[in-house]
Amino acid sequence: MTAEASQAGSQADPAADGERPLNIALLTYKGNPFCGGQGVYVRHLSRELARLGHRVEVIGSQPYPVLDPGLEDRLSLTELPSLDLYRSPDPFRTPKRDEYRDWIDALEVGTMWTGGFPEPLTFSLRARRHLRARRGEFDVVHDNQTLGYGLLGDVGAPLVTTIHHPITVDRQLELDAAEGWQRRYSVRRWYAFTRMQKRVARRLPSVLTVSGTSRQEIVDHLGVRDDRIHVVHIGADTDLFKPDASVRRLPGRIVTTSSADVPLKGLIYLIEALAKVRVEHPDAHLVVVGKRAEDGPVAQAIERYGLEGAVDFVKGISDAELVDLVRSAEIACVPSLYEGFSLPAAEAMATGTPLVATTGGAIPEVAGPDGETCLAVPPGDAGALAAGLGRLLGDPELRARLGRAGRERVLARFTWARAAEGTVARYRDAMARSAGTIPGRSAAFQSVESATPTSDTGVYSESRATC
Repeated sequence: MTAEASQAGSQADPAADGERPLNIALLTYKGNPFCGGQGVYVRHLSRELARLGHRVEVIGSQPYPVLDPGLEDRLSLTELPSLDLYRSPDPFRTPKRDEYRDWIDALEVGTMWTGGFPEPLTFSLRARRHLRARRGEFDVVHDNQTLGYGLLGDVGAPLVTTIHHPITVDRQLELDAAEGWQRRYSVRRWYAFTRMQKRVARRLPSVLTVSGTSRQEIVDHLGVRDDRIHVVHIGADTDLFKPDASVRRLPGRIVTTSSADVPLKGLIYLIEALAKVRVEHPDAHLVVVGKRAEDGPVAQAIERYGLEGAVDFVKGISDAELVDLVRSAEIACVPSLYEGFSLPAAEAMATGTPLVATTGGAIPEVAGPDGETCLAVPPGDAGALAAGLGRLLGDPELRARLGRAGRERVLARFTWARAAEGTVARYRDAMARSAGTIPGRSAAFQSVESATPTSDTGVYSESRATC
């Protein structure tokens, strides 16, 4: 901890834990809260950290994070712009000559031109430069799964990193679904940044993750030492996601959150299950919160099973519209092959909507026991998914019981307030460990720095993100 940060913190009222409030830099290379779990994490965690009395500065790139209002004295956004190469409506664009600012911009474009995803790497390099220029302003730096080379070495304060789950899992699932050598080559090149993330993760002094399943995956896939990983469950915004009897449930409505073109989300199995369910429940229909793919396996399945009028995709809706959509459903479904946590499951349960979910990854940690707080089915099994959906659609008493039990489970275990409290405890632990060596840097940090380039001109090569 630096003298400047300590002095600044000592002048403020105590935080909720009775200790002095912290100055926190929260990094996110992709912060859109309407597209992907990382943006949701930053939005809700930053709000709850501020409510606990801490000062949080979110430092992010495009799409920029959206922060909750009303906490401007303790919560702020600093934009650290990239070239925004994947923006709509012109993704994979080539920037104009006057847009280039430095060698990091050139690296970003060159990686994209060769089929890679540069943002974790290039954001980390920009973040390191930014943080070093502001040395002494922060008590702790919290990286939200950038895992880029730039965050190795001295960033001016102890580093805590969240890994939601290893992206190597996504990579393998996409490779398994890829057809032809060209597609497989494209997937490998796009996910080349996972080699960097694996190297960086092994050298981090403090890693947070969101579930016990993710913790084991981080050990197995990334080689991180078990004693450096700490589970802090995330959760639902239970003030927003709550039951409302005035919202009418529509007969046969099933709602899910998914991207049609991401194999990991298992949407194609839910489409097949819907076709089976409609034999006995002809009013069954699906609303997908996510982008519709105009071509590909999901679009082809919708056409093959004649479901054009029974599957709707919605995107760009507000929080209030999303909550009412979930409330209007008789069933919420999580058909994923794998999840590191599953926010959609927690949010649906918080509204009292009964859940059918697979047992992929950490979903059972969130959804709970089969028959008690949800109906659980094996991942990738359309028949089992159809059986669970059909059972719930035909049993209103079971729907009501699972809905009540699901909300009780979320309130007891998975709220953002609890997540923030657990995260602050890890911040203070990282600061305490670093205080025994060079101020602001842990022993693990020093060993990392000795193996890391000391200037911004080192050679780096890999990167990608979804969303």
